Amino acid sequence: MQYIALLRGINVGGKRPVKMSVLKTAYEAAGFTNVQTYINSGNVLFEAPETGLTTLAATCDQIMVETFGFSVNIAVVTADQLIQAVADAPTWWGNMPDVKHNLIVAIAPKTGAELSVHVGAIKPAYEKVAVNGPFIFWSAPVKTFGRTRWSTVAKGDLYQWLTIRNANTARKLVALAQALREA
Repeated sequence: MQYIALLRGINVGGKRPVKMSVLKTAYEAAGFTNVQTYINSGNVLFEAPETGLTTLAATCDQIMVETFGFSVNIAVVTADQLIQAVADAPTWWGNMPDVKHNLIVAIAPKTGAELSVHVGAIKPAYEKVAVNGPFIFWSAPVKTFGRTRWSTVAKGDLYQWLTIRNANTARKLVALAQALREA
C-alpha cells in the first residue's frame, strides 16, 4: 500500500536539519519500498504492507530518532486519501494569484474537525476554510493574511498537531504518487 509521511518542523531556519537523501536511505533500511522524498520540508512517499496509520507514524518517528537523534510529529496518510482530498478540494483553493493556498494536515490523534473547532470561526472577509478528514483546505489573500484566524495557529499549543503544505506541494505529492503507481 502507498503512504505519504509529512514530517513537521524539519529544515526550518537551520533547526532540525534532515538531508532528504539520508532520510530516503533510512526509510529503505526500515523495509519500506519505492521510497521517494520531495523537497526539504519532509515529504516521504513509500510503500509498505497495509498497516495502521498510527503504527506507521510511530515507525517513521523511530526512524527520525535513530537516524537524526530527534523526534518529530508526523502525519501519515494513504496516497489514496491525499489524491481523493485534492481531487475534491474546493474550487476556490489553489487557483487564485495573490492568495496563499495551504493544505493543513492534522497529526493524529487530532483530526481536521478538532483543529478547526479549536481555531474557532473563520473570518469570511479574509479567509476560506474547508475540512475533509485530516485535511483542511485554507486560502487567504496575501495582503490580509495576518488578519485571519488560521494565521494565528502558529502561536498556540495546537501548532504541534498540524503540518502545512502549500497547494503546489500538495498537488506535486499527488502527481508523484500517481506516477509511482504507473511505473
